[in-house]
Amino acid sequence: MTSDTLTLSRLRFFAHHGVLPEEVARGQEFEVTVHLEFPLDVAGRADDLSLTVDYRAVQEVVRGVMERPPRKLVEALAEAVAAEILRAFPLVQAVGVEVVKPRPPVDFASSGLVVRIRRVRAGA
Repeated sequence: MTSDTLTLSRLRFFAHHGVLPEEVARGQEFEVTVHLEFPLDVAGRADDLSLTVDYRAVQEVVRGVMERPPRKLVEALAEAVAAEILRAFPLVQAVGVEVVKPRPPVDFASSGLVVRIRRVRAGA
């Protein structure tokens, strides 16, 4: 497994996910960071986009998950993002996903809710 990582930090989306009906109806902001683990050396030496993962395409995959029909749990969003990235980008050996819900509907002071997962491609 490589220690090379391509990271897209704090992608922002307005989406309608949540357990409470008002969260789904009103919508709220989410932030997503993805860490893609795969060899970067070949593309780096060749300076060739076709030998790496195009981060614009990664953003589109993440957007597709975040703007789909509502999910109740932030955990489900993270799992879906990881699964879609591994499906869409065969070069990626593992993916770390962080989903932040900056303003969860709680009655206590909070800087937000964060879910972090890491998933490894089978056989990697």
